Amino acid sequence: MLDKVIIANRGEIALRILRACRELGIKTVAVHSQVDRDLMHVRLADEAVCIGPNPSTDSYLNIPSLISAGEVTDAMAIHPGYGFLAENADFADQVENSGFVFVGPKAETIRIMGDKVAAIEAMKKAGVPTVPGSDGPLDDDVERTAKIAQRIGYPVIIKAAAGGGGRGMRVVHTEAALMNSIHITRTEAKSAFGDDTVYMEKYLQNPRHVEVQVLADGQGNAIHLYDRDCSMQRRHQKVVEEAPAPYIDEEARAQVLQSCVDACIEIGYRGAGTFEFLYEDGGFYFIEMNTRVQVEHPVSEMITGIDIVKEQLKIASGLPLSIKQEDVKINGHAFECRINAEDPKTFLPSPGPVNHFHAPGGLGVRVDSHLYSGYKVPPYYDSLIAKLITHAEDREGALIRMKNALDEMLIDGIKTNIPLQQEIVRDPHFQKGGVNIHYLEEKLGL
Repeated sequence: MLDKVIIANRGEIALRILRACRELGIKTVAVHSQVDRDLMHVRLADEAVCIGPNPSTDSYLNIPSLISAGEVTDAMAIHPGYGFLAENADFADQVENSGFVFVGPKAETIRIMGDKVAAIEAMKKAGVPTVPGSDGPLDDDVERTAKIAQRIGYPVIIKAAAGGGGRGMRVVHTEAALMNSIHITRTEAKSAFGDDTVYMEKYLQNPRHVEVQVLADGQGNAIHLYDRDCSMQRRHQKVVEEAPAPYIDEEARAQVLQSCVDACIEIGYRGAGTFEFLYEDGGFYFIEMNTRVQVEHPVSEMITGIDIVKEQLKIASGLPLSIKQEDVKINGHAFECRINAEDPKTFLPSPGPVNHFHAPGGLGVRVDSHLYSGYKVPPYYDSLIAKLITHAEDREGALIRMKNALDEMLIDGIKTNIPLQQEIVRDPHFQKGGVNIHYLEEKLGL
């Protein structure tokens, strides 16, 4: 087992990693920016190292500082969490080349999955269903590009190969707008990602966002932890997630779950990962793979009883998977509401001091948060301050618990999106289940 781990992140995920390390008897090193010295996981870690000023570019994204922290503390491994450098192949390379263990996939795997064109090609080879598309990057041949669009059928979507998080994509409804849209997307991609490679896919008009959680040890063993529905989104950012995904064709579900496991074995995947799909009219269409633990991983943990972060750490220690697929069973239903420090109507960030914090409780209620009364939410980072998770024997019961937990939760001193979450869980269409990815924005009039 790993002896000491650098937690190369902040907030709730850093505290989540620390708890998993403690359960496994692993010592922890909290790295932090100057403003984050009072974070809960920094207080609880065995050691703490300040890695730079408040901006993330000078601290959490500063690779030399993170490597140095590992060296001065004699750590064995670095866990990147999610966000920041979690899917940065160069960081993974530098971690391993410096003699540390990277808690995640190999750099080459991150690199392939980070390139959307290469990822789609790898998934096709592994038998994972994909969206009809250009089967590779678009070139400057106008006639060829127009024929591809005609074959796929309008509307189509132009995507940056290096894109992500909803950036670097543009929907095209007519041939007249095609080439100009490609040019604009290329320009934006070059500016945002340093890579102007773009590709084309069929634009699914009313899909749901359904994803599959996997664990693989890089030694030929892989399992899935079933699926999640993450369709409640605003500007491509998830707001509410649930597991398992409701109202999915069972035959299609079984096939896609197995294809994800097969793909992990095919590409030699190591660690926790998520295959993201659009789901429409009974069909799954691969869009990307996230090569890290995700924000919404707790809902999969709640329905399977498997600690995903502990499994990451065991795999990084070189241990083979101790869980077989037949051991993984669905137990009930779970929801997660992301609680952000933001105005619930304008969505503007709301940093500042938390005067009072009360976490809801009771059977089937889990709160993953770094908040405490007196903590000051800084303005420099993502606005996520808590994840509220509920679990029950069925979807209706888990939703009732979520309503009650949201009503009980108290965060005083800053604005949060709790009122929006209270509105969502009382929405009759959401209560029924199976809304598409456009539903929330249409509801909000965005």
